[in-house]
Amino acid sequence: MRDVAARAQVSAMTVSRVLKEDERVSTATRAKVLAAVEELGYRRNEVARNLRLGRPSGMIGLVVTNLANPFYSRLALGAEQVAEEHGLRLVLGNTAEQVQRERELVEDLVSRRVDGMIVVPAGASQRHLAPDVLGPTPVVLAGRPPAGIEADTVLVDDFGGAHAATARLIADGHRSIGFVGNPPALFTGAERFRGYWAAHEEAGLTPREEWISRGAYDIPGAEAAAHRLLDRTDAPTALFCTNNRITLGAYRAVRGLRSGTALAAFDDFEMADLLDVPVTVVAYDADEVGRRAARLLLDRIDEKSAAPRQPPRRTVVPTHIVHHTGA
Repeated sequence: MRDVAARAQVSAMTVSRVLKEDERVSTATRAKVLAAVEELGYRRNEVARNLRLGRPSGMIGLVVTNLANPFYSRLALGAEQVAEEHGLRLVLGNTAEQVQRERELVEDLVSRRVDGMIVVPAGASQRHLAPDVLGPTPVVLAGRPPAGIEADTVLVDDFGGAHAATARLIADGHRSIGFVGNPPALFTGAERFRGYWAAHEEAGLTPREEWISRGAYDIPGAEAAAHRLLDRTDAPTALFCTNNRITLGAYRAVRGLRSGTALAAFDDFEMADLLDVPVTVVAYDADEVGRRAARLLLDRIDEKSAAPRQPPRRTVVPTHIVHHTGA
């Protein structure tokens, strides 16, 4: 700012007033200052300015596990919508399900003085997000519940959605339903498997172990897992898949084997109605997960230090079933 002032032959205070669009500055002076700004390529350092003035950074962090999954892009859009409504910017990081990467991203965001963070945790414990480790930066978890800490959380009804989708397959006459899902260590995979199993129990059925695969992370892995389940003489007539990418992998196996196997999918996805096999989809508003997480975080940011801290809150986004009959 001092360089701009020297170039325009005005005071630094005048430069500040021009940049704040103070109407008391004359048109001629404003033109000189803006010309100097343009010539020097000056950009105000908002982070440094806020630190000097003792203000928040105006940024919130969002840490997710897999940006390739459309769920997380929708979550980010929902969080960004609420952030923008409150004049905040969203800073996004991806951990690729790596706990060490998550710790590095969180530490980096704290060093940049973000006002708070929304984190989709990658590991089984979140001790590194506890206040006695992280400091006063508020954290809200999304998609997976806290372990080892207390924190506000936004979840999807994983159990209820998986239960309803499996029950729909059973009601459609399927008695041999395979399962292709995430590793059991992941909360979402575990809850969705629990819903799948509970629907069988309520119908007086017991899934066969050889029809269950719990290790897929991506489309190629899911395709290979589904191919193994379906390339059998006693193959299941339907598959329940725990997320949209796993469903796409399973569909490739179904198409390749020409088995006509029905699919049930947690997470809706574009063009599900164009597949040539029936698809029962567990749908929900992924944007709402982000919106709710951002609102909880803003509540924590706005908390007055002198007021008693609210206990941790948990909110669950509901699901509903959509049935596509196949193209």
